Amino acid sequence: MNAEMLDLALFETHFEKINSELQQIFDSRVPLVKEIGKYALLGQGKRLRPLIFVLSCRLCGFEDENLYALSTVFEFIHTSSLLHDDVLDNADTRRKKPSSNRIWGNQAAVLEGDFLFSKSLSLAVATGSIPFIGALTEATMQMSEGQILELVHAEDLKTTRDDYMNIITAKTAVLISAACGCGAIISGAGAEVERDLAGFGRSVGIAFQMVDDFLDYTSSEAVFGKPVGKDLWEGKITLPLIYTFSQLDKDGKKKFSELFKNRTTDKDAYQNLLDWVRGSGVLESIRLEAQGYVDDAAKCLKRFPDSGVKENLLTLVQYIIHRTY
Repeated sequence: MNAEMLDLALFETHFEKINSELQQIFDSRVPLVKEIGKYALLGQGKRLRPLIFVLSCRLCGFEDENLYALSTVFEFIHTSSLLHDDVLDNADTRRKKPSSNRIWGNQAAVLEGDFLFSKSLSLAVATGSIPFIGALTEATMQMSEGQILELVHAEDLKTTRDDYMNIITAKTAVLISAACGCGAIISGAGAEVERDLAGFGRSVGIAFQMVDDFLDYTSSEAVFGKPVGKDLWEGKITLPLIYTFSQLDKDGKKKFSELFKNRTTDKDAYQNLLDWVRGSGVLESIRLEAQGYVDDAAKCLKRFPDSGVKENLLTLVQYIIHRTY
């Protein structure tokens, strides 16, 4: 068993309870909704967002019996966003199996995503907590903005690191931040604790997406669960591409741009780009940069006394850096 599996094994009891709640809560009177939902929702997802919500609640001393049921809100939102992403990206694979849109078509996948998002809101409304609902709606609005920003910058090699950070913060980090901040909200821990936990989640989310973009150039499809180099093929400008392009001289930029323009019609151009990024020396620096955000996340937990839950959170964020999928 590798170190990555050992890290996640610490949370097996949590994962079992989260998955049990997902199976009990998910339902619909429409058979196709249930069929697609179970396929997309109850597969091989990491469950990191509900897990980090549970741990945040426990860090605040909150042990309500409905904690795991409420944590599914974040998995419903996340899975909804993945269904929509796969349609936007024309994806064929998700979590090491055919994507939902490949099996049932784009229309069904989009509508299923809408259903799961609505399901998340119905669970949130049941809490009766306006701050909880407000944090969720703000996060989902920013997620949509992140997707639109990514669309705006597609195919644009002039995209900057600041542009990239704005995209991944909105697209990925805000939901993880909301999961942590909502742990403080539902626990009644106060505004300062909410701020620190939300900051923790934001840094964790940024690190998570940086590693995801790193793995798109370094992992394998069998491990990663989706085609490697997929972002490059789709014209998504992520940090490996930004850093590689920025270190080139004028002639290098011209050659790189020509390969990028031809990558979808010329397999050699595509492979040359992958090799160029992999050989540029930027990938390890990105992992180190992600580690910096993990270190920032740890600082946000300073107010909390040492405990098993705090140690679990710190272990979880280290997993995010060293994971292979």
